[in-house]
Amino acid sequence: MSEATDFHGLDHVPHVEKPYQRADFVSNQEVKWCPGCGDYAILSTFQGILPELEIKQENIVIVSGIGCSSRFPYYLDTYGMHTIHGRAPAIASGIAVSRPDLAVWVVTGDGDALSIGGNHLIHALRRNVNITIMLFNNRIYGLTKGQYSPTSELGKVTKSSPKGTVEVPFNAVSLALGAEASFVARTIDSNRAHLTETLTRAVQTPGAALVEIYQNCQIYNTGAFDALKGPEANLIELRHGEPIIFGPDGSLGVVRGKDGSLGVARVTDVGKKKVVVHDAYREDPSLAFELSRLTDIGVLRQATIGVFRDVARPTYDEQVRDQTAGTVSSLDSLQEYITGRDTWTVS
Repeated sequence: MSEATDFHGLDHVPHVEKPYQRADFVSNQEVKWCPGCGDYAILSTFQGILPELEIKQENIVIVSGIGCSSRFPYYLDTYGMHTIHGRAPAIASGIAVSRPDLAVWVVTGDGDALSIGGNHLIHALRRNVNITIMLFNNRIYGLTKGQYSPTSELGKVTKSSPKGTVEVPFNAVSLALGAEASFVARTIDSNRAHLTETLTRAVQTPGAALVEIYQNCQIYNTGAFDALKGPEANLIELRHGEPIIFGPDGSLGVVRGKDGSLGVARVTDVGKKKVVVHDAYREDPSLAFELSRLTDIGVLRQATIGVFRDVARPTYDEQVRDQTAGTVSSLDSLQEYITGRDTWTVS
């Protein structure tokens, strides 16, 4: 096993002295998802990643909200909290600020995170709290049996939109980049190698990390990502420092058009020098945002995956701890903070 991973740059997170195995992180609870659900693949991959991080079991916390994905903490032999609808990022923020010795993960879904939990999500990202967020996106409400979600495509016919939804969906990656998240990535449940690599990269970056995972709902939205799977996969895979070339034969590339916008062209038509080179470490998120917009918002025919942004920013929890260190040393000084410097006597 390689040298222990510096989880989120926190040297004081306790590491194990002897290696863990995947079985060490498998709980005794029966996994209860529908047959064929993409959550199984994500869970199995995640259980395989945890031993490689070499973080003590008792120093790992999985926080979830409400939804199919939010059963995740039950199936891992770590500490975990099944919390309130949409509020997992807020609760995880409190844990991260108060316990710097813990590695904190959030597991959420497209409905949980982007509807009722929208504000909690964007502010956790904006503040750059030291948490890693896995957002399972199946573009549907699965737990409540098939209503359209904030990521369902325009015109989607569901139980709650029998004539087709009239709402333009969120692009989760674009949203995270707009909130100034320091690490933003997208991957797919069925691509275990890419899922493993992406989640590992996420936990190695200090601050708030969001990984959107396209996840198949076999019952209520099956086939939503079929165009992105198989030998003819229409995936635009991002690799830092490399030209953005894709397609089964590498014939297509991302180029900048005459109007300044990004588009797709045949490499033989424009030449390889015209193909955009990806820069995940660029401080300005504008290029990453443009790349996130190459993903269709309707019936998916192509999608951009990989790490869109990976930059260093001061973390919220470390700054808060620096501010409060040693400031309240006695009951008297605590009372001063409560009453403030200006007091009045009312007779």
